[in-house]
Formats: sequence, C-alpha cells, structure tokens
Amino acid sequence: MKILKINDQVSIKRSVDNGTEEQRAIVKDIIETVRQNGDQALKEYTETFDGISLEDLAVTQAEIEEACSQVDEEILEIIREAADNIRSFHEKQLRPSWMTTEENGTVLGQKITSLDSVGLYVPGGTAAYPSSVLMNVIPAKVAGVKRIVLTSPPDKKTGKLPPAVLAAAHIAGAGEIYKVGGAQAIAALAYGTESIRPVDKITGPGNIYVALAKREVFGDVDIDMIAGPSEIAILADETAYADEVAADLLSQAEHDPMASAVLVTPSSALAEKVSAEVERQLDRLPRQEIALQSIRDYGAIYVTESMDEAVETVNHLAPEHLEILTKNPMELLGRIRHAGAVFLGRFSPEPVGDYFAGPNHVLPTNGTARFSSPLNVEDFQKKSSILLYSEKALRDTGDKIAAFARLEGLEAHARSIETRLRK
Repeated sequence: MKILKINDQVSIKRSVDNGTEEQRAIVKDIIETVRQNGDQALKEYTETFDGISLEDLAVTQAEIEEACSQVDEEILEIIREAADNIRSFHEKQLRPSWMTTEENGTVLGQKITSLDSVGLYVPGGTAAYPSSVLMNVIPAKVAGVKRIVLTSPPDKKTGKLPPAVLAAAHIAGAGEIYKVGGAQAIAALAYGTESIRPVDKITGPGNIYVALAKREVFGDVDIDMIAGPSEIAILADETAYADEVAADLLSQAEHDPMASAVLVTPSSALAEKVSAEVERQLDRLPRQEIALQSIRDYGAIYVTESMDEAVETVNHLAPEHLEILTKNPMELLGRIRHAGAVFLGRFSPEPVGDYFAGPNHVLPTNGTARFSSPLNVEDFQKKSSILLYSEKALRDTGDKIAAFARLEGLEAHARSIETRLRK
C-alpha cells in the first residue's frame, strides 16, 4: 500500500462520478421507455440485464413466508436484534410539531408531516444486502410513512429475491416488494407502471446506472443522495494496532474496486507496519481481486507532520466513514467537522455501524459530508410553516409589511395588506 507525504498530492479528494455520456444516454432511454411501456418495459429489461423472465413483478406473501423459512433461526434473531437497535436509534430523531403564541395573539409554528409514500432501492443481483433493507425501511416506518415500496433486482439464477433480503423486509415492515432493479426500477418508482404506483421519494444505494437514474428523476420526486463507492478514512496515532488498521481498511476495499481506503497518521512507523500488514492480509482475502484493485487505485497512507495536520486532512477528505484510533479518541471528536459517521476507539470498527449498532449506514460519500448527513427520520418527513396573525398584530405591523412589498416593486402585495387595514 503506497505511503505518501500529504504534500505529495495536489488534492486527495475524490470527484463525484457523473458517468459517461453513453451511460447517461442509456439511463435516459430506459426511463423514457418505462414511462411509455410500463410493466412490459420492466419485464424486458429484467430479461435483458438479469437473464430472468418474470410473469409477475410483485413478491407475494407466499414468497415472503417461504423465504423466512429458508433463513436459519439464529440469523433471523440477529436480524431482529439489529432491527431493534436501528429502530431505537431512529426513534430518538423524532421531532414534534410546535406552535408558539405571542402576546399580541400571533401564532407561529411548524407542522411535521410524514411523506405519503417512499420507494426504497436495495442493490442485488449477485449479492444480498439485508442490512440495506433495515437501514432504509426502518427510519421510514419510524417517520410514519404509510406506503413503503421496496425494489431489488432478482437473483440471476433463481429469479427470486434472496431469502435474507425478504426476511429483513418482513421484519422491518416493507409493504410492497418488487423484483425490479437498475435504472428501470428508479423510473418505475418515480413515474409508475401498471403494477407499481409512483412514490414521493426514492432512497437507497446502487450502481452508476441507479445513481444516474436518481439524478435524472430528481425534481419529479425527491431522492436521498447520489451515493458513490464506499470509503473509509482512519485517523490513527502510534498506539493503533497495525493488524486492526489493515483489517478495517480492507473491510471497505472489498466492497468495490472503486472503494477508497485511506489511513492518515503522523506516525511513520505505523504507516510502514500497516502497509506491510495490508499486503499480508490481502493474500488471505476471499474478495482479493476486488480489494486489491481498490487499494491500488484508491488506497493510500498519508503521513502528516503532526496530529493537527492529520485532523485537518481528515476534515478536507470529509469521508463517509471515519475511524479514530488514537490514545484518546474522544479528545479529537470535537475537532472533526466533516464525516458521515465517526467510529471512536479500537472496539468500534466500521462494520459495527454497517450492521448492528443502530445509526444509519446510508452515508454521504465523495466529500459530500461537508454539507449532508446520514439517512435519517427527517428524510422521510416534510415541514410546513404555520402562521396565524391576530387583527392587532396585522394593524401593528401592516404598514411595515406594505413598505417592504413596495421596496420589491410588488404593489399587489402591499394592497393585500392595506385592504385589511382600512376596515
């Protein structure tokens, strides 16, 4: 694993992948075809891309029950416990509507309302991600969303969704489940087909075609974010264990050839040990080819002059996942401004958050943690302002409001106020 001085690089930040012109054209064509041909287009794309011919797109209750029976009871219990942790964490994010009444009778407030419907995309096809099901469905349920639609590509061999995915969907409380993936699923959720009614918001990660489709439909529906490949930054000092740091870097590198794994440390000795340890552990990794490409293309160890410079570097990166493996990690937490999720200490490795602890693992990538947050309950709610002015309040302030309207050249606005003041 390459070791660099921080000044060796002009920029260590990743750029957002906007796709190629060809990819964007393909996505636009898929979306338009789904809008025109509905279910038939979804079935044809599923056969083209997944090699599966489907009679029905919807997952039946019988399929869900069959899937749950195929999952080991011990695994089901783990999924249930993880779901409980995730639900408990997200329930703490709930905020009530509120109103205040002033002495002059004015009532101001904010009304919080859950979205009517959301579509949750779960990647699949060659792998199963029940954790993504929990992380998307549960905050929507906690927020009060009544209609929750889940889509995921079918297994290329069985034509079904993986049993663990369906079991997680059942435990989390998804209402409708469809065997549809890719950009075509995003189009169906945004615009509807004969089988799938449109939703108000789409969340969940996916490949570049899913990401581009979400970007394309944004405005007609809301989306959570444009998620890029997974990334981890580890901020460590000389007290960190090299084998643990290496294992944590590889935990993200095995996700995707484009995943990013970065160590930032002022310790040259740790840097050397971790570099050697990564090479050693790579030899024994089942997903070695994927992890090797990730480490080669997007992995690095940055050696800084001081811990202050290391912290500054991490804030510049604004990573999706940040582990702080230092002697006193809590002392550095207050200085971290930009990170999707922060993992403190050697007993809080990133997979704890991926699966079990409770915080959401749908996180901002590509440096967007500078201005965005993990998926949360508020993503499934909207806010309405409440205004009730008393007659006294309007008479006390009406002339000021009218003057402000005329300042902007909006005479009808001013007259809207003054017609009331004259009575």
